[in-house]
Amino acid sequence: MQVVSKFQYTTLSREDGGEDGRKYVDPQGNRLPSVTTILDRTKPDEAKAALAAWRRRMGEKKAAEIVKEAAFRGTMMHKFLERTLNGEDPKPGSNFYHQHSFKMSQVILETYLKPFMDEVWGLETNLYYPELYAGTTDLTGLYQGTPSIVDFKQTNQPKTDERVEDYKLQLVAYANAHNRVYGTDIQQGVILMCSKDLAPQSWIVRGEEFKEYSDKWWQRVAEYHKV
Repeated sequence: MQVVSKFQYTTLSREDGGEDGRKYVDPQGNRLPSVTTILDRTKPDEAKAALAAWRRRMGEKKAAEIVKEAAFRGTMMHKFLERTLNGEDPKPGSNFYHQHSFKMSQVILETYLKPFMDEVWGLETNLYYPELYAGTTDLTGLYQGTPSIVDFKQTNQPKTDERVEDYKLQLVAYANAHNRVYGTDIQQGVILMCSKDLAPQSWIVRGEEFKEYSDKWWQRVAEYHKV
């Protein structure tokens, strides 16, 4: 697995919070909605209802605790992976949550990245599609010899295909932005996931499925911007 500086990626400033959701400021000074903000604001009614029903079943306090713990675990897992791919040797220390997140990062590293990631072009890469949207992807590079957008995900329990729809939309959004700004032709997205029980899962979005999700993504962008 080589780290190759193939592109001069632009670092974008980010604005969190506010009624408009997360925004990125592109090199021209435009404030662009994040990919996750667009997905959240255009979420289908059935998905909103399912989330509301889950919160009712759990109770607001318990639901908030679950979401907070999962977010922290995901953040730490990402940090361990990023540092490892940058050539560091991160140590989890004595904190239980750090240790657990480190184990999850190692599952992704040993199961997927070491065997299949040929080149790393960028980590925590800011990408934007001029005038429309922006975001941050975990990894760009060659996965199984193919130019790819790669995202790391954690989960409380293994996911079904239906439960990763938004993750697939994120991948094609970042790929389209990369292609538009850097003149590439990335047509593959990869989700690398680990559950808190240390079970690995992966999805590769390519071919007709990639085109299908690209169409879905542009529909969501149009809905957000009310084109």
